[in-house]
Amino acid sequence: MPTPTPAPEALDLNLLRVFDALLQDSSVTAASERLHLSIPATSRALGRLRRAMADPILVRAGRSMAPTPFALRAAPRVRALLDEAAALISADREVVPAELARTFTIRINEGIVATLAPAVINAASAAAPHVTLRFVAEGTESVEALRDGSIDLDIGAGDVTAPDLRTAVLYHERLVGIVRTDHPLGRRRKPTLAELCDHPHVSASRRGRARGPLDDALEAAGLRRHVAAVVPTFAAAALMVASGRYVGLIPERLAEEHGPALSLHPFAIPAPLPEPDIRLSWHARLDADPAQRWLRETIRQTVH
Repeated sequence: MPTPTPAPEALDLNLLRVFDALLQDSSVTAASERLHLSIPATSRALGRLRRAMADPILVRAGRSMAPTPFALRAAPRVRALLDEAAALISADREVVPAELARTFTIRINEGIVATLAPAVINAASAAAPHVTLRFVAEGTESVEALRDGSIDLDIGAGDVTAPDLRTAVLYHERLVGIVRTDHPLGRRRKPTLAELCDHPHVSASRRGRARGPLDDALEAAGLRRHVAAVVPTFAAAALMVASGRYVGLIPERLAEEHGPALSLHPFAIPAPLPEPDIRLSWHARLDADPAQRWLRETIRQTVH
């Protein structure tokens, strides 16, 4: 007589929360701390997940654990399910920030993170000490990450036109020139375009491009600058300028906040450069979630 096939392990929200924590931390111990469970209880839950999903979920990789390809594919869908469940349970309820124990993932432009993230973290931690804000770098800027729950919010430049996404303008970005305070241009409030071309430049481009909007303005004036170096971030450009005789372009907020510590002199560029909107974007399914609304409002208040 054939042995009956055992019934599949049932999946409930508590198991999915364990799965989400395990994928965030890649560690049974860290996941147990995040969930306020004992290590044996978390290990048992991992065993149930493995039986239910017919996959190891986490495998040993040296001294740490690594998620399987299946687990990586499933993680965004599990996160989206947990978000929807939280929104359903908490609908029409007021959020109590001090009682929140969640991790929010925010994709953010590197030129913004150095000025916005510290202030947002301080404001969020003061009201919600058990909340974790996880900032991740931009990649392809795909809207799919918002749709599948890989990220909760996106902060960056550009327009989002997808009908299932929501956006709010945080502020207008403006680029300013920077040099060291002992640079020949260090005493000029607004050097001329010709004076800018007398010195080597550092260009910040995540894609490695040496040419930017300033070059278009210079070309229209019959001028050309020498780009001595291209670095991937505005922060790297600021450090390069602080260590040499270069001219750089960085966001005005970054120059105001960190320029004095680096002995940098900011100045206005005498040419019309783009001033993009910095937007906060999220998926429509998170519109009504009280915790998400609290986080969005905290970010808005911090900016203003």
